[in-house]
Amino acid sequence: MKMKKNLVSVILLLALLFLPTRSVFAQGPGGDVVLFGQNYTLESGDELNGSLAVFGGNASIEEGAKVNGDVALIGGNLSILGDVNGDVALIGGNLTISGTIDGDIVIVGGQVLLTETALVDGDIATIGGNVQKEPGAEVTGNITNNAPPVISVPDVPNAPNVPNVPNIPGVPGAPEINMNVNPLWSVAGRVGEALLVALVGMLLALFLQPQMERVGDAIMRQPFVAGGYGLLAFIVIPVAILIMAVTIILIPIALIVAFIAPLAWLFGMIALGQEVGDRFTKAINQTWAPVLSIGFGTFLLMLVVGLVGLIPCVGWLPSFLITLAAIGGVGMTWFGTRSAPGMVIQKVEEIPPAS
Repeated sequence: MKMKKNLVSVILLLALLFLPTRSVFAQGPGGDVVLFGQNYTLESGDELNGSLAVFGGNASIEEGAKVNGDVALIGGNLSILGDVNGDVALIGGNLTISGTIDGDIVIVGGQVLLTETALVDGDIATIGGNVQKEPGAEVTGNITNNAPPVISVPDVPNAPNVPNVPNIPGVPGAPEINMNVNPLWSVAGRVGEALLVALVGMLLALFLQPQMERVGDAIMRQPFVAGGYGLLAFIVIPVAILIMAVTIILIPIALIVAFIAPLAWLFGMIALGQEVGDRFTKAINQTWAPVLSIGFGTFLLMLVVGLVGLIPCVGWLPSFLITLAAIGGVGMTWFGTRSAPGMVIQKVEEIPPAS
């Protein structure tokens, strides 16, 4: 199977969607362009020396235009009449190619139309879609359609008449025995989980306390923004893992991404636990060591969330919202290595009392 370039760059391009920005347009390093809810057109004669990512909009590369990088689009239509020197990924939309693409193409939940002037110097893989080629279109690599095949079933000859089987009196079934009837086991499980996370929090407090403070402060100051980042992560990360799993060479990267997501949840919950511990000690006019404060706050937070989660039907909602905020806070601050976007921390100077 010919691989001009692997699709690692496409997945990294999707990660640009997590760049902290308050506007709908962002210019990333190296000339990368990220658009949220906006259309993009690269006019004829223009050249983009970087990657292009469009989320919730349409994009068009006009004839005579050139992109020296990868192109990724989610939730829109993409038209390429010019040249693209990179890979192309499209999720939930349609792709029309009339120009030249020097790279591979991945389509998830969409259609691909190759006009008579299209040239794809690479492979094409589709999931839940198909590729339509006009006469004259050229693809140097392989075209893989991962949609489930439609199996036709041959006609079955009519069976001869069979006499009716006499009714058999119903036999009572064996009674079902539910051995898990003690709710104390569920409560004990939540307590054990809270203790385990609290111990991890106390260990992280020895090395990463400033980073946890930055994450917790971002969540408390901007809870709705953190929840939005968390919801975006829930949407984009599974799709990115699915795209990486399509190619065998990207399976290790998919496993790494799948491992980082639980770590982000754990780090965010401990950061929230630190905020709970600090507020609790202030409420009782006590000063505890950071390790004890973080451990107690994390245990209290995890215990309350776990017990609320045992409530039927609605117990999952608070836990889900807190999870979104925790993951979003970690994403906003990049695991606490930087301040959240839009946050301005003002230092208040103490004024000495008048003599």
